Amino acid sequence: MPKPPRQMQLSPATRAAQALHYVNPAHGAVVPGIEPASTFARDSDYAPMGRAVYSRDGGPTVDQAEAVLADLDAAAQSLLFTSGMSAIVALFETLRTGDHVVCPEVGYHGTITWLHRLVELRGIRATFFDATKDGALEAAMEPGTKLVWIETPTNPNWDVIDIAEAARIAHAGGARLAVDCTVTPPCTTRALELGADVAFHSATKYLNGHSDLTGGVLALREEGVFADELRLVRTLHGTVMPAFEAWLLIRGLRTLYLRFERASESALAIARHFEGHPKLAGVLYPGLPSHPRHEIAARQMQGGFGGMLSLMAQSRKAAHHIATHCNVFIPATSLGGVESLIEHRIAVEGPHSVVAPELLRLSIGIEAVADLIADLEQALEGAP
Repeated sequence: MPKPPRQMQLSPATRAAQALHYVNPAHGAVVPGIEPASTFARDSDYAPMGRAVYSRDGGPTVDQAEAVLADLDAAAQSLLFTSGMSAIVALFETLRTGDHVVCPEVGYHGTITWLHRLVELRGIRATFFDATKDGALEAAMEPGTKLVWIETPTNPNWDVIDIAEAARIAHAGGARLAVDCTVTPPCTTRALELGADVAFHSATKYLNGHSDLTGGVLALREEGVFADELRLVRTLHGTVMPAFEAWLLIRGLRTLYLRFERASESALAIARHFEGHPKLAGVLYPGLPSHPRHEIAARQMQGGFGGMLSLMAQSRKAAHHIATHCNVFIPATSLGGVESLIEHRIAVEGPHSVVAPELLRLSIGIEAVADLIADLEQALEGAP
């Protein structure tokens, strides 16, 4: 769906809030409707009346959501999937037997688990690098590297990787760079403008922001054969996002900039409050000047450092106690919603997890930050 010319000079925050200045030409509605049709009629010449033919490849509601996302990410196009994992699977499906992938040792456990499966069953080769070490990514490259997958910040240690430098390394080796931008949505980082070929988002998280849908996004820097293959894989897998979820996503995107700003401000306040706390072993947050790659994060995350941080308890037992004794934070898996969550991360990751057992992952929502700080303080009081 083309962008209205008069929108070109408006800020991304304005374009998101108006869903690309959406007004239904038939009746003037300012909110996109839900078009749940599974099939679409043809005209008298038996030509499709629009882009859609069958809902397994999308439809009008999905098209509108994809147009908003492509606009915000400065992408040639974006593709919506039923979940973040279905988008990841589609991307990795473009690899061939013998291809080599480079990926951080610490990151979203679903990606790492799937990559291990490809290594075991499909003949894909993988090298996992330490994102905290300078030169580790470049050292992991091989002549057959086809894909470099990075997260920044990495989940849940929040290590920072320089996207522009990763793009230089990947492209010099003839590989594509895909960046997991789930915790750095386009309101703070536009990975494609920094050189990435693919920006991945779990739309379940910040993009939707209300914990009421699952979805994934692949935003692509270029159109062409690669984009066509991803669309084909999605169609054959049957993993396009349904119309209702696409409508919920559009609704969430309209408040993305406000929600992310509030979450970032609160997370920074919490990180500053608990840095050096006598009952904690540390605070992991790229917004703190003490973070070893704070300067890179500040350069890449221009709309705020986000609502994700981790607290290092003094033991696994202490972490468990804190996670189960909060009254405001909800003990649940996920992130990026309006409600604040706390998670003893090692308890929910799979067998390939390398997360420290004393790590607590926090997703900061939009509640009053004083309430969140007080809740953590009271939970810490009884921690062993």
